[in-house]
Amino acid sequence: MRLSTVILPIYRWHEQGREVWQRAEELGFHAAYTYDHLSWRTFRDEPWFGAVPTLTAAAAVTSRVRLGTLVTSPNFRHPVTLAKDLMSLDDVSGGRVVLGIGSGGTGFDATVLGQEAWTPRERADRFAEFVALLDRLLTHGAVSERGTYYAAEEARNIPGCVQRPRLPFAVAATGPRGLGLTARYGQAWVTTGDPALFESGTPEQSRAAIRGQVERLGEACAAAGRDPGELERIMLTGFTPDRNTPLDSVDAFVDFAGRHAELGITEIVLHHPIPDSDFATDPKVFERIATEGLAQLAG
Repeated sequence: MRLSTVILPIYRWHEQGREVWQRAEELGFHAAYTYDHLSWRTFRDEPWFGAVPTLTAAAAVTSRVRLGTLVTSPNFRHPVTLAKDLMSLDDVSGGRVVLGIGSGGTGFDATVLGQEAWTPRERADRFAEFVALLDRLLTHGAVSERGTYYAAEEARNIPGCVQRPRLPFAVAATGPRGLGLTARYGQAWVTTGDPALFESGTPEQSRAAIRGQVERLGEACAAAGRDPGELERIMLTGFTPDRNTPLDSVDAFVDFAGRHAELGITEIVLHHPIPDSDFATDPKVFERIATEGLAQLAG
C-alpha cells in the first residue's frame, strides 16, 4: 500500500504554496497530486491556480515525491498542447510525473469555453479519442492524425518524456469503455467509489461497489490480454460514505486503508487539510497518519 496526498491549487506560491508542497515530500508521501480544473465547486469564487504551473513550481522545490493531476479531462484541454506541457513538466521534475486522466463531468469546466455541456455518450467518445492521441503524442517525435474531435498536424514532441516510453497514465473510469481504455493505455486505475452512494449509502455498500469495479477492471484487462496485476489501483478518498472519517485518527485510517487493501487498492490518496471546507481535518492528525499510518497497517 502506498499513501499519497492531493493538494488543491489554492495557495499563493510565495505565501504558503512552496511550503505545502515541500512538506508533502518531507512527510514521505509517495505522490502529491492536484486537481486540474479552471474552477471547482465551493472554491469557484476563491483563489484557484492552474495545475501545470503549480506542478512545475512544485517540481522545482522537491526531488523525490511523484507529482501529478487527479484528474485532467478533455473539458478544456487539447491533446497537442497538453502533451507539450506534460513532456516539459516531466523534464523539469526529472521523470516524476503521472497523469491522472478522466472523461470529465458537467461542472463549470464543461461550459467555460462557451460550448454546450457534452452528453455522456459524447464525453465517452471524446475521451477515447483524447487518450489514444495523447498516447501517440507522448511516444512519437512527430504525429499527424485527424479524428472526429481532435487533430494533430506534424505535432512535434522532442525529446520526449524522461520516463520511457512515456509518463504513466492513471485512468479514472468505472464504465466498460473507460475500463477498456485503462486496460489498453493505463499504468494505473483511479476510483472515488460509487458516486450514487455518497449521500445515502453505507461504507459496506461502498466497499462492495469498489470490489465490483476492481472485478470489472480485471475483466477488461483479460479482454485486452493484459495482466491486471500490472496496474496500480488508486483510491481518491473523500467521496464515499466514509467522507473524511478516515482522517479522524491514525486508527481510523488504518482500518479504512486495510479494508480497501483487501479489495485490491494499492494507493490511498488523502486531501491535504483545508480549514472551513469539506476537507477541514486536523493537520496534526493528518501528519501523524502520513508518518505512522502505513507502518501500523503493515504491522
